[in-house]
Amino acid sequence: MTAPSGWRPALSRSALLRHDPVRQAELLIVPERIVVLNEEAAAIVGLCDGRRTVADIVAEIVAEFPGGVEADVVEFLDRVRAEGWLR
Repeated sequence: MTAPSGWRPALSRSALLRHDPVRQAELLIVPERIVVLNEEAAAIVGLCDGRRTVADIVAEIVAEFPGGVEADVVEFLDRVRAEGWLR
């Protein structure tokens, strides 16, 4: 699977991104599930605002996390979209 060109990822209406001060982690809260995100995953999801394209998100992540790989970001976005957490 590859992200469609022009796709501007945004959290689905049923998903929330929240910071948990106890865990000092970002949580993706979805129906019947809470996903604890690592730093890079949280940064990616945080950029999914419906305004940025996949290319924009990749560029920002690769700049913020040196050594980041474009394919990994796209694969993560595809997986999260397949779960129904992004639209």
